[in-house]
Amino acid sequence: MSTRYPFTAVVGMDDLRLALLLNAVSPAVGGVLVRGEKGTAKSTAVRALADLLPAVAVVAGCRFSCDPAAPDPECPDGPHESGPGTARAARMVELPVGASEDRLVGALDIERALGEGVKSFEPGLLADAHRGILYVDEVNLLHDHLIDLLLDAAAMGSSYVEREGVSVRHAARFLLVGTMNPEEGELRPQLLDRFGLTVEVAASREPEQRVEVVRRRLAYDDDPAGFAARWAEDEGALRQRIVAARELLPSVTLGDAVLLQIAATCAAFEVDGMRADIVMARTATALAAWAGRTEVTSDDVRQAALLALPHRRRRNPFDAPGLDQDKLDETLEQFKDEQSTSERSKDEDDDPDPGPEGPGGGGGGGVPPQGDSPENPAESPESPESSDASESSESSESTEPSAAPAPGGPGERAAVKAAEPFRTKMLSVPGLGEGAAGRRSRARTDHGRTTGSRRPQGALTKLHLAATVQAAAPHQRARGRSGRGLVVRRDDLRQATREGREGNLVLFVVDASGSMAARQRMSAVKGAVLSLLLDAYQRRDKVGLVTFRGKDAELALPPTSSVDAAAARLETLPTGGRTPLAAGLLKAHDVLRVERLRDPSRRPLLVVVTDGRATGGPEPVALGARAARLHAGEGTASVVVDCESGMVRLGLAGELARELGGTAVTLDELRADSIAGLVKDATAPSRRAA
Repeated sequence: MSTRYPFTAVVGMDDLRLALLLNAVSPAVGGVLVRGEKGTAKSTAVRALADLLPAVAVVAGCRFSCDPAAPDPECPDGPHESGPGTARAARMVELPVGASEDRLVGALDIERALGEGVKSFEPGLLADAHRGILYVDEVNLLHDHLIDLLLDAAAMGSSYVEREGVSVRHAARFLLVGTMNPEEGELRPQLLDRFGLTVEVAASREPEQRVEVVRRRLAYDDDPAGFAARWAEDEGALRQRIVAARELLPSVTLGDAVLLQIAATCAAFEVDGMRADIVMARTATALAAWAGRTEVTSDDVRQAALLALPHRRRRNPFDAPGLDQDKLDETLEQFKDEQSTSERSKDEDDDPDPGPEGPGGGGGGGVPPQGDSPENPAESPESPESSDASESSESSESTEPSAAPAPGGPGERAAVKAAEPFRTKMLSVPGLGEGAAGRRSRARTDHGRTTGSRRPQGALTKLHLAATVQAAAPHQRARGRSGRGLVVRRDDLRQATREGREGNLVLFVVDASGSMAARQRMSAVKGAVLSLLLDAYQRRDKVGLVTFRGKDAELALPPTSSVDAAAARLETLPTGGRTPLAAGLLKAHDVLRVERLRDPSRRPLLVVVTDGRATGGPEPVALGARAARLHAGEGTASVVVDCESGMVRLGLAGELARELGGTAVTLDELRADSIAGLVKDATAPSRRAA
C-alpha cells in the first residue's frame, strides 16, 4: 500500500482535523461532511485519519469483521464462538460515485439460489466498512438509489440484501465521512442529516501558510516514505492521545445544566427533529474526553454547536450555511444564568437559615442582548427598486417613477430583490428517457415499478420471476422433470425492466430587457425562477441560465448541479435595454447542442421566461420565430412562462410557445400543487398549446 500523507502534517484546517479526531474518539458522533472548494486537502486529511485509528479485533476468517467478544448471531459466515480473535488495522473503504448497487451492498447469485437452492453471497463495501470508515468522495454526486441504501444502513446499523424472496442480513456500523464541492450541487436533506458534524474548508489566504503547504507537499511527493518518517513521532503521540481519550470517554459526565444549554441551542436555531440534540451531546462529551476532562463545559457545548448545527438549520438550498455566533453566545449565556439562578433558589429553599450572599450572588440577569448579527454580512445592499427600465421605445409602459441607472451602461437598471419562492407546477419532458436517476420525467431505470421483462444482458440483477417460470415451463418434459421441482436453465432467466424517474437538464432563458423591468415585474419573475430552481433541486436536475437584454445574450451559468449558484447569479441580474429574443434562443440552442454531446442520455427542458416581445435589429419578431423553430425541429421540450401583466395583453408568449412546440403558462398559473403533463409532445401539432 502506498504511503499516506501524515495527518499531523496537514497545515491549518483546524475545524476539519478536530471533527475527524472527535469521530475517532467517539464513532457514535455520526461522521463528518466536509464541504469546500477544490484543492483544499479534504481527501488527504480523511485518508490520513485511517492510520490513526486503533487496531480492530475480528473473528478469524469472518468476511464481515465480527467482534470476537460479541459475534453477530445473524452473520452470514456464522455462527461464531466467542474467543480472542485476531487484530487487524482499521479499514477505510472508499465508495466510488459510479458504484453499482451490488458493489455497495453485495451480490447474491440468483442462478445458484434458484437452480441449487444455495445462498452464495459476495460481501460488498458496506460489509468491508463495518467497524471502520466508509469514505465517499463527491458524496453530493452519488446516485439516489445508493443514497437510499446508505440511509438505511446508517439508520439500522445493518444491511439487507433481498432478491426474489432470498435475503441476507449482516451488520454494517461504520464511520461515514463524505467530501463535496458545493458548486457541484447540494446534498439531499435526508443524507445531510445523517452526518453528525460538518465543516467548511477553504484555502488559506495567508501567504506564509500557503508557502508551507506547498513546501510540505513537494517534500512528500519527492520521498513519501521519508516524509512520513519525519512525522512518525507526532503521529504516534496523536494516536496515543486518541486511545487515552477513548478510555476516558465512559467517565465523562453530562450534567443537567449542559443538557439544558444543548436543548435551548437547538430550539433557538429551529433545527428539525431530535438528532441534533443527541449529536451535540455526544460531540460535547467527546470534546471533554479529548481535552482530558471528565466534565462537559459550556465551551464544549459551543464548539459542538458550531460543528453539529450549520447543516441542519438550512431550510432550502438558497440558505447560507453557518451559525450566527452572537445568537449562539447569547443563548448559552442566558440558559447558563437561568440554571445558576434555579440552583441558587433551590439551595435557599433547602437552607432554613441562609447566610449572606457570597461573591457573585444576587440576580440571575443575563448579558444584555447584543442583537443578532446578519447571517450573511457579505450580502450586497439592495439598490432602490426600478420600476421603469425599458428603452425609449418601451418607456410608455411604465407608470412608476424610474430608479437611478446602475453602473454598466445606458438604460441598465440595478438588480431588484426576488419575491418569495413558491411551490410550482410539475414540468416534465414527454416520452421515456434513460438518463440519470432523478424525480422529474419518466425513464427506464434500475429502480421503480416493473413494466416488463427481457433477456439479461450480462449479470442478472433484477429477476422477473413470473417471466422466468413462463419461459421455463414449456421445456419441463424435455428436461426430464421429476417431482415438484422446476428445472430452470440460464436461457430461461428474465431480467425485470423497470420504470422510474430521471433528472433532466433544465435550461432557463430569462428575458432581462427593459420591458420586463416595467411595472416592477422583475421581482415577481425572479421569484418564479427561484421557485423553479428549488423544484429542480428537489428533482435532482442540472440547471443552466441564459439571459438576454440590450444587443445580445449571455450564458450567465453553464449547466451545473448547483442550483444555489444559479440563484446567486439570478439575484444580481440587472435589467434594461432592448429585447433580443432571437439571440437568447440561439444561445440556448448552442448550449443544448454542446450538452447533448457531453451527456446524450440527459434530456433537456427549455424554460423561457419572457413576455414574448422582440425588439432591436431588422425583423426581430421573424428572427425570434425562426430561432424558436430550431428548438421545435430538434424535439426539445419547452415551456414559456408568460410574464405579461396588465389589463391589455398581446399574447406574444403564447405565439412563442406555439413556435417552440411547447406550452405557455402564466406566472399565476405556475403557482399550484404538482400537476403533471404541462409539457406536451412536440411532435403532435394537435396537442400543442393554443
